[in-house]
Amino acid sequence: MRNLISTILVGLGLTTPLIAQDVENGSALYQRHCATCHGLDASGDGPMAPALVIQPPDLTALAADNGGVFPTLRAVMRIDGRDPLVSHGSPMPVFGAFFQGNDTALKAASGQPIMTSRLTADLIAFLEGVQD
Repeated sequence: MRNLISTILVGLGLTTPLIAQDVENGSALYQRHCATCHGLDASGDGPMAPALVIQPPDLTALAADNGGVFPTLRAVMRIDGRDPLVSHGSPMPVFGAFFQGNDTALKAASGQPIMTSRLTADLIAFLEGVQD
């Protein structure tokens, strides 16, 4: 019953998720799935970048490029594949299916809850932490 109430409150945006995002797991996920294109320091200069038709963006500048606010909704949708970006003939992210799911709520800048996977939430926590 307690989990049901918590889930309803999170879904309504009346509270934050009970489990905090795991930045360390997000960092490991980034190194495993993203650094090849976006670079070890997330600046967009990974070893695969020269081979891509669309160059990977500097992920450390996402907030700066969005008026100083981290674009949570846009980042979540790019990571989990709801907003695909064609890069080198295939949808970005290459690991989209790995990051799909809707078992965790994050808050957008507007305060609206965004349902996504636990892995995506962890990766978002890492990306928020590397902003310039």
